[in-house]
Amino acid sequence: MTETTDKKIALVTGANKGIGYEIAAGLGALGWSVGVGARDDARREAAVASLRERGVDAFGVPLDVTDDVSVAAAAQLVGEQKGRLDVLVNNAGITGSADQMPTTVDLDTVRRAVDVNVYGVIRTTNAFLPLLRDAASPRIVNMSSGVGSLTRQSANDGTTGPISVAYSPSKSFLNAVTVQYAKELADTNILINAACPGFVATDLNSFRGTRTPEQGAAIALHLATLPDDGPTGGYFDDDGVIPW
Repeated sequence: MTETTDKKIALVTGANKGIGYEIAAGLGALGWSVGVGARDDARREAAVASLRERGVDAFGVPLDVTDDVSVAAAAQLVGEQKGRLDVLVNNAGITGSADQMPTTVDLDTVRRAVDVNVYGVIRTTNAFLPLLRDAASPRIVNMSSGVGSLTRQSANDGTTGPISVAYSPSKSFLNAVTVQYAKELADTNILINAACPGFVATDLNSFRGTRTPEQGAAIALHLATLPDDGPTGGYFDDDGVIPW
């Protein structure tokens, strides 16, 4: 049964931990109803329970962004329960294996990074677009990374971390995809942007990061709540626009 509510409704993929969890918590603190998208049942429900303890109106959404059937079922579930979607945060992502030197990398590592970080975003965005179109001020936030900046990579000053022929290019690819969506959706009220959370301590980097997940979530919260005249097709971190 579709819920009738004036609350804004968001879905955050990969929201069972780390930055995604804190994005969900941040949106919930604004009074939103937040879907916790995650493929692992136990971790998803544990995150939902934890968020509810924090006062968040959270609900679980079984979701594997690499699986067409799973994504379609997730969109159907949100549609049946909520009737629309105000914000989609494409947060689920992977870094891939440790060996990402271009001359020695296993091509499956590259394929997997692109499958999750790019194809997964396209698959999920397209499935949820009908629900986003039903919202008054829909927003899409694609969680990218500063390592996706070709300008920063080519500077070779160490700010983009180690050589990573799978992860970094997958984020550059995601940035380009974000621009293409913005171009196609230019005549709609949907704003879509790419966000860099900074070097956050999560299990993706064995908790080596220098920022907290709460700090990493801030840019996503900003882009999820942009006014109607806000930017679209951009690439941002806490300091503003990131060079492509």
